[in-house]
Amino acid sequence: MATTLDRTTALRGFRCRACRTLQPADERFVCAECYGPIEPEYDFASFETEELRARIEAGPASLWRYADLLPVAEPASHFPVGWTPLLRANRLGDAIGIDRLFLKDDTRNPSLSFKDRPVALALARALELGLDTLACASTGNLAGAVAAAAARNGLRAFVFVPATTDEGKIAGAAAYGATVVRVRGTYDQVNRLCGRLADEERWGFVNFTLRPYYAEGSKTLLFECAEQLGWRLPDHVVVPVGSGALLTRTATAAAQLRASGLVDGRPSRIHAAQPAGCAPVSDAVLDGYREVRPVRDPLTVARSLAIGTPADGDGSVAVIRASGGSAAAVSDRAVLDSCDLLAHTEGVLVEPAGGVVLATARALALQGAFGPDESVVLYLTGNAYKGVVEAPPLGQPIAADVDEFRAAYAEALA
Repeated sequence: MATTLDRTTALRGFRCRACRTLQPADERFVCAECYGPIEPEYDFASFETEELRARIEAGPASLWRYADLLPVAEPASHFPVGWTPLLRANRLGDAIGIDRLFLKDDTRNPSLSFKDRPVALALARALELGLDTLACASTGNLAGAVAAAAARNGLRAFVFVPATTDEGKIAGAAAYGATVVRVRGTYDQVNRLCGRLADEERWGFVNFTLRPYYAEGSKTLLFECAEQLGWRLPDHVVVPVGSGALLTRTATAAAQLRASGLVDGRPSRIHAAQPAGCAPVSDAVLDGYREVRPVRDPLTVARSLAIGTPADGDGSVAVIRASGGSAAAVSDRAVLDSCDLLAHTEGVLVEPAGGVVLATARALALQGAFGPDESVVLYLTGNAYKGVVEAPPLGQPIAADVDEFRAAYAEALA
């Protein structure tokens, strides 16, 4: 393994979530002691709060304004990502009965989804390591983000998606020049194929070999919300849940903002939004915070959230319980109606995942979850403008099998 790299952040190393061992920030992506998941740990005692706040506010109009709280330095070669608007949504709030409603409109990132955030950090680490290929397993948005980042930085890209992935998202990834591999099967089967390839290829798999860096990008949504609210955490955050990484990193962000003194200690409740056709986390929350049970055959119009075995599922349930939050599992009809309502009231077009978030907020409001003076932030993570690019010719879907992949894509691998 490589030695620890010099950094411009307060990063201390990686802490294992399972055995709690603190390890160097080198090339490892799992715990060297127990093979458990690892995540960055920072030295918050090194911060003087007002100096930190001043550095952030004087920083770039991107997620890199929070460089002190990120595990890798900004690459000079990449385009700006993040610092998206937090919109006050009075008309929508009146329609669904929420007095202080805000939309974190992350659909305005370069590839039109919040996935540009975690990919920016994974890319920075891949460039540090001298890798020439970015890769991922994706339900759609991540494919486009990886393909765009690779194109911007002259890297090769392989993106693996279920064959049922929305064609507009595949078109975008292919248009950036990525090799798009459509796999017959669910996202979980695609993920297992990528796990095999990650063991065999020295590629930067953003959600495998680069995951400790990749996952940290998600926490910057809440960093921005807090700053945009005048350095105050929202009282409620409604988060779309696929793998669960965005939800768990929202809790991480809240804890780090408190630890650094940037916000006070008041609570911020985190709520999970999932479609009824694939709601393993929401079902677990609503059934007494039990363990997550996999969904074998996800079926929902919100395909970007159709992850039946979420990697951070149990962690999401624990976060929701600890924050005093809740969840909902909403119908496809409610999802589509909510997309229409958002467009008609606020002029924002979102993919179905955004409809899941709004439908969840509406359901929670009817249950009295939000007080009259409490701020409610909805995470809108993907834009509806994803079907306007003419796709290059795509290969036939393959089985979730390494040998079949190598045979079908021998030319791209050469």
